[in-house]
Amino acid sequence: MPAPLPAGSVLLHIGPHKTGTTTLQGAFHVNRESLEGLGVHYAGRDRQPMLAALAMSGRPGRRGDAEATPEHWAALVDEVQSTTGARVVVSSEFFADASDEAAAEVVRQLGGDRVHVVVTLRALARIMPSQWQQYVQNGVRRPYDEWLERILADPPLDPRPRFWFRHAHGELVERWTRVVGAENLTVIVLDESDRAMFLRAFEALLDLPPESVVPEADVVNRSLTAGEVEVVRLLNEEFQRREWGDDLYGRVVRDGVAKRLLAERVPAAGEPAITTPRWALERAAVLGALAAEQIRAAGVRVVGDLGTLSSVPSGSADDSPPADDPPLPASAAASAIVGAIVAAQKTVSPPAEAIPLPAVVPAAGARWLRRLTRAGR
Repeated sequence: MPAPLPAGSVLLHIGPHKTGTTTLQGAFHVNRESLEGLGVHYAGRDRQPMLAALAMSGRPGRRGDAEATPEHWAALVDEVQSTTGARVVVSSEFFADASDEAAAEVVRQLGGDRVHVVVTLRALARIMPSQWQQYVQNGVRRPYDEWLERILADPPLDPRPRFWFRHAHGELVERWTRVVGAENLTVIVLDESDRAMFLRAFEALLDLPPESVVPEADVVNRSLTAGEVEVVRLLNEEFQRREWGDDLYGRVVRDGVAKRLLAERVPAAGEPAITTPRWALERAAVLGALAAEQIRAAGVRVVGDLGTLSSVPSGSADDSPPADDPPLPASAAASAIVGAIVAAQKTVSPPAEAIPLPAVVPAAGARWLRRLTRAGR
């Protein structure tokens, strides 16, 4: 495990996305009080200071969310600068979206030489399906196989897509190393056989007793199944076709449909997960190996095995041709519709009756029902 950072350091965790960030941030958030007593301050009031990070990265936030402003960033800086003596932890995967110039400004304002950057990494093969379904929850309409073909093309068909700004891991480490120096950057490679390993690494960096950073109890952090994500993707197509706005999308689809599916629905045993074709896994393994070489050459401190960045999860490949009509479980469609209705009922501004939900449910629901009928419901 790594040696502790000096007292008064600012540990800046920049993700990127889908590398254990939800688990880490939840653990720090629920253990705030006990960690304060141990000399560690977790900055921000929520699970992570997302809006502050977005304000500095200059990237747009999630569709329908509140807009990030300079005031969000200023509040975080004031909190960090006013914390004396204790080690401070700032964690948001949205810092991974920062350019060289923005990264330098983030470090300067958070404390300059006090700042130590931590990057958490895992194999691209594990990140791709999880990141795609997260994009779908923010409005993306491309099916998984088509999305893979575009991002894994050489060069990618989307000019400099955000995926590679985050997940070209060698370039990400090099970018932040140019700002803080190799001696002030630590890479933690997740151990898939020991999910608590990276929490222990953070405890070591912060000079905390073992198991001080305890994960949230009874929290299930799962991904959408193939059928569930197709429900959301079909809704995205409907929102695009009808030109409904981002605010409605955020409230009804992301915070209504997707959130209810993840929080309240239990997938049936054997329900298909999102699977990645073998060609994409092989391409991801090559890119992971190249990233590992770049990170070794950068001379930063590494906790874990860089070799796993090119690994392929067992049983993850799907050599069958993509399905034109993925199965949509009836329970997923029903849960999604209920989630949309509940979200509309909770709306304060504009009022629920102002939302064109009667059009949402028949339009998208009819498509789900046609598919369910063809599946023999």
